[in-house]
Amino acid sequence: MWGGRFSAEPDARALALLVSLPVDRRLLRWDLLGSLGHVIALGEANIIPSRAAADIAAELGRMLREADAGSLIPEDGYEDVHSFVEATLTARMGGVAGWLHTGRSRNDQVVTAFRLALKDEIRRAVRGIAGLQARLLDRAREMKTVLLPSYTHLQRAQPVLLAHLWLAYFWMLSRDAGRLQDAYRRLDVLPLGSGAIAGTGFPVDRARQAALLGFAQVSENSIDATGDRDFALEAVSAASGLLIHLSRWAEELVLWTTKEFEFASLPDTLMTGSSLMPQKKNPDLLELVRAQAGVAFGSLTTLAMIMKGLPSGYNRDLQEDKAPTFAALRAVKFALDAMSLVVESLTVRPDRMAAALRGGFLTATEVADYLVRRGIPFREAHRLAGQVVLAAEAAGCELWDLPLDAYRRVAPQFDQDVLQLVTPEGAVAAKDVPGGTAPRRVAEALTAAGAACAVIRAWCETADADHLATETRLLATVAV
Repeated sequence: MWGGRFSAEPDARALALLVSLPVDRRLLRWDLLGSLGHVIALGEANIIPSRAAADIAAELGRMLREADAGSLIPEDGYEDVHSFVEATLTARMGGVAGWLHTGRSRNDQVVTAFRLALKDEIRRAVRGIAGLQARLLDRAREMKTVLLPSYTHLQRAQPVLLAHLWLAYFWMLSRDAGRLQDAYRRLDVLPLGSGAIAGTGFPVDRARQAALLGFAQVSENSIDATGDRDFALEAVSAASGLLIHLSRWAEELVLWTTKEFEFASLPDTLMTGSSLMPQKKNPDLLELVRAQAGVAFGSLTTLAMIMKGLPSGYNRDLQEDKAPTFAALRAVKFALDAMSLVVESLTVRPDRMAAALRGGFLTATEVADYLVRRGIPFREAHRLAGQVVLAAEAAGCELWDLPLDAYRRVAPQFDQDVLQLVTPEGAVAAKDVPGGTAPRRVAEALTAAGAACAVIRAWCETADADHLATETRLLATVAV
């Protein structure tokens, strides 16, 4: 592809080191689509002979169908997938295939295919988030009356509804979907037409190319378009944030399925055993979900370090951008698929959760709040509530079982109604503010979450439909 200037063949040892085909072969269909859009635009603008453009487009269409069917597979021996496509096209068509590369460089060709592939990956990731959210909401609605302790510092804190806790993860996932959608918007820019660095010298209709390939806009600067990969960095960053949340959730479920907690269990079909200890059932799937955050952050660091010292314009360092990017997106798919299986299969133990509400004086804050409502400043109320806890601890009973006389020995403002307020149900009902754990507020939140999930699903449907319509129109221009 570039040998005319050289007086000697490349050293085979160096050529083996330059090869990127093992990684970028996954760009095959996207390179074919990008080439198809490019050659159609060349023909329409009469930059190359119309017959040549039509013949090349038809052959690219055939190759795309073969690639999708699995019968066109990039073979070893090529520098990258792009040289494989051009060599295959030349072998099938002869010299006419040489018209295809008019007005483009591998620099804008590669980044176009990369952006197309990454758009597809993000659509899949957001669709996976929406699917997991839907499963989570189904389970939260099933368990909307179940109470359990919430935790701070991994110590029992206050009673909450299980649905309220699960909605916390729902809203984390919603923000993750939003960040991926934001990344998609900035990704949705056509670099084709930028050439190697300075643009193309042919009157290519870049807006037409963008329409053919389904990009929302064309790049504004050819140097920026070919020499930066911040779109990949942003996508991997969003993926990393998502995997942090899934890792946290997986860790919580690992704890819940231990004998120490027993808040939940998983079926044998989702557990593994030990090669030595016959009694073991291990939550390996959740542990692997937890590990995917490490994969993503390794990818993020790799990509950032590849980019950080590059001068403007394309540099061969960027050949290494795809492996970490695709690794992060594979980690996202794994984690979303695994968590979906876990959520739909998890058996919750409300009895164990209820038992954990005892013994830790989780409703002590209600004692302080009670006194505040009767005119005592919070800091003094906090001190008096601590004395009530000491009294209950000495009596070996729960706060709701402590006699009213014991309360009144601490402060005369206590009345009979305090005994109901300090039950787990009373404490939960008291948190009746937007975003709180009171049943009424959780019911509202479940409705809001359902609407939010519908919005994310609608985005997925629109993005998928736009992609399908674009590809259908593109292929319809090809006479096979």
